[in-house]
Amino acid sequence: MNIDEATLRAIVEKVVADVVAGEQAAPAGEVTKSKEGGFAQVPGTATATTGTQEGMTLTETGEAPKGTDANEVVVGIAAAFGKYQHENIVHVPHTQILREVLAGIEEEGCKWRVVRVYRTSDVSFVAHDAAEWSGSGIGIGIQSKGTTVIHQKDLPPLNNLELFPQCPLIDLETYRQIGKNAAMYAKGESPTPVPMKNDQMARPAFQAVSALLHIKETEHTDRNRKPQSVDVNFA
Repeated sequence: MNIDEATLRAIVEKVVADVVAGEQAAPAGEVTKSKEGGFAQVPGTATATTGTQEGMTLTETGEAPKGTDANEVVVGIAAAFGKYQHENIVHVPHTQILREVLAGIEEEGCKWRVVRVYRTSDVSFVAHDAAEWSGSGIGIGIQSKGTTVIHQKDLPPLNNLELFPQCPLIDLETYRQIGKNAAMYAKGESPTPVPMKNDQMARPAFQAVSALLHIKETEHTDRNRKPQSVDVNFA
């Protein structure tokens, strides 16, 4: 994906306009700039409980219980995943991403459970919450833009098992291997880290788009809402 100067300028202007609008008038459920310079969630978010896109329906069924099955991996999806956003930063459908991650877990003989994490849009914390809710202590976090983390509950939130920050370079085969590696960690194994492509130009090329997608994800967070159980139905 190549972004010319005019497109990049338009994206940056859109990001700035969204932030300014949030500062001037923040209705319930939107983000606003805090005095400390970060983004804060305004209480009162109203969200749908079902996200539907071609090939997949995600239905929230209430507050997720903490797992007790040592053979499970919990996949934590971010607030907008499959609900308000339906593809990653390079237009890979969330349906395909989640299907591959779950298939990878199953291939290693483990069970999976999906929860939606609302309290944050930071993928490290999404993954850490998933790990804390997992009976095995292993979780996967996936942002809507595609960034993914494998985490373990006993680790600090910013010290994970495997991080996949260059979401434009994560293909479906890699998502499947992420699921497999997470399952191997759950079984007490020490898998070889999932190999990742590296492109030094990926960050500058997608930085503005990434910022916009992150802001839009953050609009749907609710710091007071605990992880919600999600039933996954693939058509």
